[in-house]
Amino acid sequence: MPLALFALTVGAFGIGVTEFVIMGLLMEVGADLGVSISTAGLLISGYALGVVAGAPVLTVLTGRWSRKRVLLGLMVIFTVGNVLCALAPTYGTLMLARVLTALSHGTFFGVGSVVATGLVPVDRRASAIAIMFTGLTVANILGVPLGTWLGQAYGWRATFWAVALIGLVAVAVVAVYVPKDGAPAEQGDWRADLRALGRRPVLLGLLTTVLGFAGVFAVFTFIAPLLTRLSGFSASAVSPILLVFGGGLVVGNLVGGKLADRRLVPSILGTLAVLAVVLFGMTFVWEDRVLTVIAVGVFGAAAFATVPPLQMWVLEKAQGAGQSLASSLNIGAFNLGNALGAWFGGVVIDDGPGLGAITWVSALVPVSAMVVVLVALWLESREPRSGAVSSRTLHGSLQ
Repeated sequence: MPLALFALTVGAFGIGVTEFVIMGLLMEVGADLGVSISTAGLLISGYALGVVAGAPVLTVLTGRWSRKRVLLGLMVIFTVGNVLCALAPTYGTLMLARVLTALSHGTFFGVGSVVATGLVPVDRRASAIAIMFTGLTVANILGVPLGTWLGQAYGWRATFWAVALIGLVAVAVVAVYVPKDGAPAEQGDWRADLRALGRRPVLLGLLTTVLGFAGVFAVFTFIAPLLTRLSGFSASAVSPILLVFGGGLVVGNLVGGKLADRRLVPSILGTLAVLAVVLFGMTFVWEDRVLTVIAVGVFGAAAFATVPPLQMWVLEKAQGAGQSLASSLNIGAFNLGNALGAWFGGVVIDDGPGLGAITWVSALVPVSAMVVVLVALWLESREPRSGAVSSRTLHGSLQ
């Protein structure tokens, strides 16, 4: 794998830290800025909405820039946003700084995915995407715990200063190692790209991503109460167990990339099926602490094994449209899935069968994503094509 891929990984690492580290610093932020923990928690929602809104807007606005220039510009926005977070005097200004930082998220991963696939042979494109997303998974294993410790020891602002420093490193390595690309990130008219992205295959691909990750976050959002209330772990044990989850993320991400390189459609259906089985199986392990820890690691692997195939699926469906725009929108779809999953999990707990049922109910969500994939393949097989090719489209895709 070329060094340029690992330059993208550095940027992904910084973005992953700044997105998730706030979860471990809510009490410090709330106490310093005079707001409740629940109000401080809205900083997570604000960031997610910034990702969803910023992905298409920034991708369109930078569509005439070269991809390397886009990536550098996004890392500058990311760095400035974290500096503003560190300096924020009030809760409102911190929220605005978080939203500004989030604007770079979707477009970086979207354009970065396109750049990554262009750096390697065709049969290694999904693995290249997985390498870049490894930065996000490593952020959960190392960056978030270290950032949380730093914020608790030296104040939450120190964490954002440290992440801003990572941003500067990312700017430097992208500038040095990502090759120059004279072509604009989007070749055609952005209006035509938007119309093309409204095509059924692309929309179904985006819907698959939303549903695939909604099931993950319906459970992961409430992983702490699941571990403490159902398995009886102490609150201090949650962080070490989450390290196991993070290790699963790394493994699953790389395995998912390898599988998608071999056979894309079977890997999508297979990883979604495994995720559904794992979620359903977790329902029966909470009383055994050893099995619970193992299940959390397997859950992390199953969750992120879906990411490279889902990203590659949308990129393929956007052929002829704006690939950078489609890729960025799919990152927004992941975050929309996160938000919907958290909401859905809350509904199951408050208005449904309760906390103990959240895993088996959530297992139905990736199953619905599989249904969407099968419907998309069936509709594709019915599109007018030349004779025998049309009649074998669905069968060939599943092969």
